[in-house]
Amino acid sequence: MMVHPAEELEAEDRGERLRLLALSLPSVLLVTIILLIPVGWLFWLSFSGPDGLSLVNYIRLYENTAYLTIFQTTFLISLVVTLLTAALGYPFAYLLSQLPRTLAILGLFVVLLPFWTSTLVRTYSWLVLLQRRGLVNTLLLKLGLVGEPLGLVYNTTGVVIGMVHIMLPFMVLPLYAAMTSVDPTLVRAAVSLGATRRHAFFTIFAPLTLPGLIAGSLLVFIYCLGFYITPQILGGGRVNLVSMKILENATVYSDWGAASALGVVLLVATLLIFKLLQKILPVERLLRRP
Repeated sequence: MMVHPAEELEAEDRGERLRLLALSLPSVLLVTIILLIPVGWLFWLSFSGPDGLSLVNYIRLYENTAYLTIFQTTFLISLVVTLLTAALGYPFAYLLSQLPRTLAILGLFVVLLPFWTSTLVRTYSWLVLLQRRGLVNTLLLKLGLVGEPLGLVYNTTGVVIGMVHIMLPFMVLPLYAAMTSVDPTLVRAAVSLGATRRHAFFTIFAPLTLPGLIAGSLLVFIYCLGFYITPQILGGGRVNLVSMKILENATVYSDWGAASALGVVLLVATLLIFKLLQKILPVERLLRRP
């Protein structure tokens, strides 16, 4: 019996798909184990109460306004840190992209250098620098810029400074990758046709680097939502974020249900924000390469 060429191609295509599925099966199982099962367990614990399944943990979150304040502080600090890292990282990444290759590699080495030390060590370094008799306040007093030491630590200011320093490489690296992928002849062509360098930058270069800016911003914002060490040390107990409250519920009060409910609410709130952002900004189209 003769087999039609189209049917033979379809059978080969189906066999190829099955082989690819078999090859990807271990990865799918691994992702399921390390991601979906813990998240599912988190949801299960959040609905557990003394008498079985209940909404008692979520009712407690709703009735206690302190939790709302904690969420507002977490998202506000994450947003401020994201904006500051973008404002500092964009010019620095642009400078690196315009340097010769040797100097650019040296600059990237400086960016990556903080990764060689732990977050804990860097945070304690800021604690030493920002305290009332630290290097920063001593320098400001000697220069006569302030009359008395500034409160730069054990408050929101100290937390933001420390988080910006730690998160800056996560913004610079995607920006640098996006900027180096821009064809430099596009800007030169615009200038040769009469556009000023500023106009060419804002109308050609900046839009083409927008995917890097969005990727860096999302990376920094998501990372900041779960930050713990830096707010705990530089906040001095005066700045409470969701991650700190989760740990307190789990370790101090042994209330895993309340801790899980906080994690679930944080996860759902983050997904809703990105869904809203996706509706306002065409993120998928912006992330797509031109």
